Amino acid sequence: MIEAAMIWNEPNNKSHWDPEIDPEWALFAEMAIGAADAIGSVNPDVVRVLGGISPIDPLFIQNLQGKGVLDHLDAIAVHGFPLDWNLWQIHEWPQKLAEIQALTHLPVWVSEVGVSTFGAEEVQLWGLDRTAELLKGRSPRIQWYSLFDLPQAWGATTRHREAEGSSYYRHFYMGLIREDGTPKPALEKFAEHTPELGLCQWFHFEDPRLDEAVTWMKRLGVKYLRTGLSWADSFRPGALDWFDRQMEALADFDVTVTFCFTPEHRGIAPHHTSAPQVPQEFADFCGSMIERYAGRNRNQIRGAA
Repeated sequence: MIEAAMIWNEPNNKSHWDPEIDPEWALFAEMAIGAADAIGSVNPDVVRVLGGISPIDPLFIQNLQGKGVLDHLDAIAVHGFPLDWNLWQIHEWPQKLAEIQALTHLPVWVSEVGVSTFGAEEVQLWGLDRTAELLKGRSPRIQWYSLFDLPQAWGATTRHREAEGSSYYRHFYMGLIREDGTPKPALEKFAEHTPELGLCQWFHFEDPRLDEAVTWMKRLGVKYLRTGLSWADSFRPGALDWFDRQMEALADFDVTVTFCFTPEHRGIAPHHTSAPQVPQEFADFCGSMIERYAGRNRNQIRGAA
């Protein structure tokens, strides 16, 4: 079942939102409010979550707060990778979380946290245990990124790709399971922390790993899953067939579905990070996906009749 809808992914990260087009995030705010209202009008039982911010930046939250975005949401989210990309240490997690919690009454989710095995698999094993120790009980959702390593042939969604050096290549080693399908040492340890720890696993269009992922997640005792439905992918031939198959396969989990990625032909610039030409089109996409996979709230329908 869909328990939550996340509006965009890492909106303060230039790999996911272009600040040159929208330097004050005014266009993002308009788009996010429209999407949140569209989701709420279809099914107000679905929790509306601001896309996890990365880096964890109180000033960014205050900016959106001033633009009224938080008034249309039920939760906000943060992402943190202190052993890979962030300029702070892992023991600072409670402090980083508290900085955001102090700004709002809304629950603060940790919708992505993880450790790459780019350097050593033992680092991930230690980092998983330490992360669980620091975060369990401090956030209502903690979602580990990720179940599978990213296949080298697929490419990571970043701004400058290989020019980022080792920072880029760490993206390919975030999984608990290697690209060849063999478990890493942290996989069994992860099962000791479920269901308090959920997973974040992105599935590419027609991803061949979907069924294998479901089998592993059930074996590991996963209850909470975060994944995505791409607005850009919705224009591909066969998109709804793929979306249907994906959501049907994940029906046994409490799913947070992330809506993001601007279709090139609908952006102000032809890139998935661009603000859309018509924000209402993104809102319509979000609303239609919630209606299709979460259904209209029956009380809402009766009240409108």
